[in-house]
Formats: sequence, C-alpha cells, structure tokens
Amino acid sequence: MIVLGVILLVLGLLFGISILWTIGVALVVIGAILWILGAVGRSVGGRRHYW
Repeated sequence: MIVLGVILLVLGLLFGISILWTIGVALVVIGAILWILGAVGRSVGGRRHYW
C-alpha cells in the first residue's frame, strides 16, 4: 500500500493531476499506520502482522 501510494504521488507530481497526489498521500499514511500497528504486535484485519 505504501509503494502504491508513492507511485501515485510521483505520477500526480509528473502529470500535474491533483487527485492522484491526494490519493497517494492517503495511501501512504494509511499504509504507514497499518505497518506500525502490525509491527507493535496489534492484530490488523485479523492478522498478527501486516506486510
């Protein structure tokens, strides 16, 4: 999810499409939150880890 967010950020920057930039930021933030929750041992979506 983080990688997809970064790809969308780059595409939004290159093509000047602001909706791609917005979606990219949201995906990076959500992916980072899920990654941190999984890293501290909290179950995310019924799984012990998220990758």
